Amino acid sequence: QVQLVESGGGLVQPGGSLRLSCAATGRIFSEYTMYWYRQASGKQRELVAHISSGGSTRYTDSVKGRFTISRDNAKNTVYLQMNSLKPEDTAVYYCHTFGIGAHTGNYWGQGTQVTVSS
Repeated sequence: QVQLVESGGGLVQPGGSLRLSCAATGRIFSEYTMYWYRQASGKQRELVAHISSGGSTRYTDSVKGRFTISRDNAKNTVYLQMNSLKPEDTAVYYCHTFGIGAHTGNYWGQGTQVTVSS
């Protein structure tokens, strides 16, 4: 069983920045691929970014150059640094992993609200 807890959301003006954090349980966190998703009101959940166990990253086109995903394996935490935020980034942001090996599953955090508005 893997538990994920997000934090760091809030209200920010357009052009501002936020850093989301996702703390995970599990002694082999370093082996998990970690994902950030978001879901805007009335829309489907979409993949924002992911980071592999080796540190490779990928982003959806709409956030490239503005968002950065990173991980600190010593803290069992993955981050999403969001810069130059736009109103269309407003959504609930979720952390996700499938775990690995004996801890394979479909794990989601509770989500954290990000609102970009003046």
